[in-house]
This record gives sequence, structure tokens and C-alpha cells, in this order.
Amino acid sequence: MSAPSGAAAQRLRTDPDTVERDLAKLVLTVVELLRQLMERQALHRVDKGDLTEEQEERIGMTLMILQRRMDEMCARHGLRMEDLNLDLGPLGTLLSPTSPTSG
Repeated sequence: MSAPSGAAAQRLRTDPDTVERDLAKLVLTVVELLRQLMERQALHRVDKGDLTEEQEERIGMTLMILQRRMDEMCARHGLRMEDLNLDLGPLGTLLSPTSPTSG
């Protein structure tokens, strides 16, 4: 069973004027998802006591720099961090609503 040709055409429709922005949005969404996962893992390791003070400092600085770069890239492409939070329908949104980047 295939989708009606009208539905398939709508899903495949692209706008040449926004293709760069759309691609940037997709890439930045993936990077933000990975950043949030890294942040959660780092917090888990800090809570567990697995890291030295120097490692905690280095991870904190790395995450702050990555956040700053994400903000710059979003601004360059006319995006807000909220634009990266894809709606997955009944599953909710892709990115964590409690992330410091969402507010």
C-alpha cells in the first residue's frame, strides 16, 4: 500500500531558498541532542564521583563553549534554540524541556 501521490509529493517538496537553513536546522538539532546527552552523562559522573576536579572543570568549560557556538550558529542561520526542538507527535518533543538552552 502506497501513500497517495499528493501526500508523497508534499513530503518531498523542498524550497531551494530555504534548503541551507533547513539543513543547518537539522544538523544543529542533532548536535544539540548530543550536547544534552553529554551534559547528562557528565552530571551523572559528577554525582557518582567518577571525575577529578580538573576533569569536572574541563567538561564544564567544553560544554559552555559548545553552548556558545550553538548560539552563534543558530543566530547565523536565523534560528532560535527552540526551533531545534522537533515535535515527534505522540512521543512529545525531541529535546529535553528542562535543558538550560530551552529557556
